[in-house]
Amino acid sequence: MKDFKIWRSILKDPVRITTTIAGQVVDKKMENYADEDFENVEEHEKVLATLTMALSPDIAHGFREYTSTKALWESLIEVYEGNEDMRESCQDMVRQSFNMFNYVPGETLEAQLQRFTSLNTEMIVAGIFYTKSEINKKLLNSLPKSWDMNVAVIK
Repeated sequence: MKDFKIWRSILKDPVRITTTIAGQVVDKKMENYADEDFENVEEHEKVLATLTMALSPDIAHGFREYTSTKALWESLIEVYEGNEDMRESCQDMVRQSFNMFNYVPGETLEAQLQRFTSLNTEMIVAGIFYTKSEINKKLLNSLPKSWDMNVAVIK
């Protein structure tokens, strides 16, 4: 089950309970909180705790300073997905791996297929999509010479 309230809370700015005094917006004192104010704060704390607990202890340790779910989420994205330049660089490397994919002498067909499947998964994760025809051609062209007759029949 998906909890869209949690996701919305991650995307929102940090919860600030405010009030207007003499035309100025100021933080509301906790003793003046209404039930709705407490619910907002509790929801924010619940989401932050959920997000933090989802991280392994060694990863969470590096993100302890974040008290806002949005700041924590954005920091996690920056660290683990990188910025736009890093994503483009990653895509270029995966494309190059796909273009250079070939049979390794002594490799079993099963090992080659497993390597090719892993490469396809990497491409999907990186946001690179080829047609089924392009993927099939690449695999067929990368098979060992002993498969030439079979490749010709398949093509």
